[in-house]
Order: sequence, then structure tokens, then C-alpha cells
Amino acid sequence: MAKSLIFVATGFEDVEMLTVVDMLRRAGIEIDMVSITGELEVTSSHSVVIKADKLFENADIDSADMLILPGGLLGTKNLLAYKPLTDKLIEFNNSGKFLAAVCAAPSILGALGILEGKNATCYPGFEEKLTGAKYQKKPVIRDGNIITSRGMGTCIDFSGEIITALDSAKKAEEIKAKIIYNDTY
Repeated sequence: MAKSLIFVATGFEDVEMLTVVDMLRRAGIEIDMVSITGELEVTSSHSVVIKADKLFENADIDSADMLILPGGLLGTKNLLAYKPLTDKLIEFNNSGKFLAAVCAAPSILGALGILEGKNATCYPGFEEKLTGAKYQKKPVIRDGNIITSRGMGTCIDFSGEIITALDSAKKAEEIKAKIIYNDTY
């Protein structure tokens, strides 16, 4: 079974984090919410307190198949400032393992040089922070081992692309149909 980790810091965007967790768990993909704050309880950008599954220092990061970054302006700044996480992001990229980021969080990948020569997207206004990337105004972009998405409104498609990468497009479509993503199902 594929394993993924989504990282939470004070100020994370609620829907961007919880949609990914919900859809991956529905798909049978293991996903842990990992706090970088030193506390399991973490407050979102809209003052929603969640309880993470693990603290960063207790998470088995190396066995994960994908690392996922939710957005939120403050959350993104906090994730970028946490060197143990940024070191792992670079390590995963260098190993060709999957990285996914939504909203403002693709700017973290840009700041780390991970997007060099890659097609990527992000929340409007953050395009210049995608250092080295070829920006495209699309809901979700997968370029090799990197998945980026624009924001809260694109999170079902973002989660679907993560499911596709870790399982299959068929599984992603099954989950979208079960949540009645649109009326074509």
C-alpha cells in the first residue's frame, strides 16, 4: 500500500489539507497528518484546531512514497522555515519520489530549486515564487514527480491526481464518483 504524509503548520489552509486526507483515505492510501509544530494540535488559517497523527520527529518520513504540502499563507511560511522538512523535500526530489503542493505551497518547492524546468501552477499572485518553473494557469499540473495545484477550489482534482500517482486513474475516478464530484458520474 502506498504511504503519504501531509505536513501541517500553524496557519495551514483547512480545506486543502482535509480534502487530501479524506480522499486518500477513501482510496485506501495511507496518509498521516504530520505536525511540524512540536504539538499534535495545530490551528488552521481559519482557527480550526486539528489533531495531527504524528509529530515530525516521530514520523517515518523515509518510508513514504509522497510528501504533500497544503497551502495557507502563514502555513506556507512556517513550512518553508522548518529546515528538517525542507531537507526532506530536497532529498525526496533528488530520489525521484513524489512531492505535491497546493495554493501558496508550490512556492516552497520554487524556493528550494525543485521546480527548475518543471511545469507548475499555484495560487494567483505566487507565480513569481515558482523559481525556475514554467508557470501554467491550470487547476492541477503533474510534471514527473511533482504535482502542483492552484488552491482550495482545485483540491478534488489535486487529490485525484495524487491518487492517480500513488494508485491509478481508475481509483481516482472511482473516488470522485463516490463523492459525486460532478453530475457526469
